[in-house]
Amino acid sequence: MPVDPMLQSLVAGFSSEAQEVCQKVTLDLLELEREGLDNEALGKVYTRLARHLHTLKGSAASLGLQDLSSIAHKLEDALAPLRKDIKPMPRSIVDMLLHGLDLFLLRAQAHAEGRGEALPDPTAALAQLVADAPPPEEAANAPAAAVAHGPASGATSAAGAPAAAPQLSVSSLVDDDAVDAGWRVGAHQVTALLREVERLREFRMRLEDRLRDISKAVELLTARELLAPTARARAMLASVSAGVRSDGHEASDIVDSLEEGLKSITTRPVRTILEPLQRMVRDLSRQLGKQARLSVVGAEVSLDRRLLEKLKGAMVHLLRNAVDHGIEMPDERERAGKHHEGALTLRVEQQGNILFIELSDDGRGIDVASVRASAERKGLITAEEGARMHETQIRDLIFRPGFSTRSDVTDTSGRGVGLDAVRAAAESMQGRIEVMSTKGSGTRFILTVPMELGSSPVLTVRAVDASVGLPMLAVESTQLASKDNLRIGRLKTQLDYNGQLVPVADLGSRLGLRAAAPPSEGQPLIIVQSGGKRLALAVDAVVGDRDLVIRPLPAEVRDVPAYQGAAILSRGELLLILRPGWVVTEAAPQTLAMPQSRRALVVDDSLTARALHRAMLEAGGFTVHLAASGARALERLQTEVYDVIICDLEMEEMNGTELIAKVRSQPDTKDVPCILVSANDTSGARARGLSAGADGYLSKRECAAGRLLTEVLDVMSRRGARA
Repeated sequence: MPVDPMLQSLVAGFSSEAQEVCQKVTLDLLELEREGLDNEALGKVYTRLARHLHTLKGSAASLGLQDLSSIAHKLEDALAPLRKDIKPMPRSIVDMLLHGLDLFLLRAQAHAEGRGEALPDPTAALAQLVADAPPPEEAANAPAAAVAHGPASGATSAAGAPAAAPQLSVSSLVDDDAVDAGWRVGAHQVTALLREVERLREFRMRLEDRLRDISKAVELLTARELLAPTARARAMLASVSAGVRSDGHEASDIVDSLEEGLKSITTRPVRTILEPLQRMVRDLSRQLGKQARLSVVGAEVSLDRRLLEKLKGAMVHLLRNAVDHGIEMPDERERAGKHHEGALTLRVEQQGNILFIELSDDGRGIDVASVRASAERKGLITAEEGARMHETQIRDLIFRPGFSTRSDVTDTSGRGVGLDAVRAAAESMQGRIEVMSTKGSGTRFILTVPMELGSSPVLTVRAVDASVGLPMLAVESTQLASKDNLRIGRLKTQLDYNGQLVPVADLGSRLGLRAAAPPSEGQPLIIVQSGGKRLALAVDAVVGDRDLVIRPLPAEVRDVPAYQGAAILSRGELLLILRPGWVVTEAAPQTLAMPQSRRALVVDDSLTARALHRAMLEAGGFTVHLAASGARALERLQTEVYDVIICDLEMEEMNGTELIAKVRSQPDTKDVPCILVSANDTSGARARGLSAGADGYLSKRECAAGRLLTEVLDVMSRRGARA
């Protein structure tokens, strides 16, 4: 029956609403087939489920969509007997209801697109759907092994013709472009507005700096007790200070309001992509004859809609991989002492402008021997390369294009496409993917992605003369060290924090700026928590907190473990942001027998690269000077003496080889060890760099892997031997 034209505009809105209600029904159905729920909990879910189905039926009928109303009515009929005798819902009934929801949604979408008139009568399809499911009393008594692992074979398509049961893809369950009567805004327009918000935020920070300068001037004039004629000037400055402070508060309110408004427009909860995946895990497990359940933690985190779209495909690949390769068959799990149902957990956590997504399973784990053999068999590595690899490198082979441990091709795996797509997706978002696994116990994948939308509160702290930032979301509290709350042992120091002993680490020592020592009386301690771990970080000073935009590090230095990004302060200074996961990991400080008199000159036109090279070298005991260009480096070399020069190859005006040529041409600098650093890692580029007079050549990826300090020491040793 055609829809009344006057109601057609409402049908599209109903289709969007139906998607949300059907998703709630899906989650309720997955809950009802769980084991271990008591009768009271089951009763609540049954009642909620019946209410949702009644809503679908009533809303469809009010719009004249009788076919949809009939489907919802049939689903209510199937549910009614089960509500009388409260017990977990048989899986065959869950299958029937889920396929009925698929049929409902496919037809609702067709109506929204104006194709409702072409749809056949659903009566036959409904009759077949119900006929394929046994009566509730039979289904409840059927053994688990007798339940089909795939979809019901007699379901019908949206067109009403017999076919395999309709299964909605993840993307069709999530409507990213719900019909809205408001304005249609392009992504580039929103991005432009975000840039303006960032400019306004920088202006606010400059305003705060000016206010501090004025306040210092007033204090200076007051302290000197100048003559009466200066009283008027002091009063004027005090008045200006009050005005600037008021303007700063107003600017802050404007920035916060604009940012919150833009976030509400451009973000949506991550649950919109994660909750539908629970249905996918359930269906895939049934198809493979397995049992698995997905739990989601942190689903209310809101993300940029564009980022959600990119993450959706990666999550599908990771979950399919976990169910297919990680989770064992029920009997195998029971023999290993595990519950017959596999547990998968998706955890979402935001720390500053960095998003962490962790997928863990309690399956069989990664067999590194099998991975290495498969990679050799497929020609991805040679036997000699495999023999030299350690376990972490072997596990990373699963991200190689074409890798698969299966020798045959199935519907879910064997084609060598999957985890390489996840790594490609992560890199396209300027993120990274890591894997950790214990054979027999399970696997964890951790996806780290920078978020470009908006600012985050950052606490700035100082150790020696280095300032770094900590995401405030990871800062639990601050305390002052005292003899009453510290427990100082021979090997470690602990803080008595709320009745628990928390390990204490010195930030200066962790950064390699000084030897480790227990905190002194009154020294600030920052309680940092991440991933369930907690640590008290001793710093020299707490500078303060600010809302900053944390930018991802360049790709070639993104793997430096200590830092998750960088922010630009009001006067152009670069502030590196510590990774909370690195902070809470207890590690022995890096100690190198290197006199503090060693001096290094870092030449790079990238502000971030200069800062990161400096951090690595200072951790090795070097005094480091920086130059943003070859010309500036030559100026420094006229007045300073250095033990080593680290120079970027690709710079404007004067590149690295040209700079080295000039260094070698001067009597005072011709013997200074020089190392070229470049994103170009080809053998030709390396040969050209070394032939130009460089003592060493590193790719920026090698620098990110921690090779810089080792190469510097090696080059200096070789130069010293030749001298």
